Amino acid sequence: MKKIWIVLIGLGLIFSFINGRTETVANILFFDLQKSVELIFSLLPVMAFWTGLMAIVEKTGILNKLAVIIKPLVRFLFKEVQSNTKAVNAIIMTIAANMLGIGNSATAFGIKAMQEMQSTNRDKLTASNAMCMFLIINVSSIQLIPLNIIKLRADFGAAMPGDIMIPTIAATTFSTAIAIVAAKYYERKRFR
Repeated sequence: MKKIWIVLIGLGLIFSFINGRTETVANILFFDLQKSVELIFSLLPVMAFWTGLMAIVEKTGILNKLAVIIKPLVRFLFKEVQSNTKAVNAIIMTIAANMLGIGNSATAFGIKAMQEMQSTNRDKLTASNAMCMFLIINVSSIQLIPLNIIKLRADFGAAMPGDIMIPTIAATTFSTAIAIVAAKYYERKRFR
């Protein structure tokens, strides 16, 4: 992947010089880079708050209670890892963080979940069905509260930054449902 990005950036630079648009490269390198850094710093407090809150939830045992409530769903979606408590907890934390719109904070939990699932995976060179399902759910990810988008809309002066919640919930619920159906279809087809 790193090589692909290097090639794409190199091609972009070459074509900008060939077309005589070197000022575009300079603008991107200086102006857009500065805007990116400002954006990161504006999102850091939100991410720090939610990451801390998720750590508290994990340490207080609330997560275990939540795991009991959604265990039937986890049992259906992640049949292979239902006996691995650490994997189930990490899966729940990742999904909860993504649902709250803080996908960046979910990265650490997602890595932990994949490591736990890999520890019980029989074929270490191939992703298990549970690992594929987990990845699909994270990519499509139901968003109940799209915090980052609301924050960005507020920063850019939207009159009602939260009015995106209903369309976001509808779109992400639909995409996640389609993703789960497709994953279950191919999971069954694989064993025929």
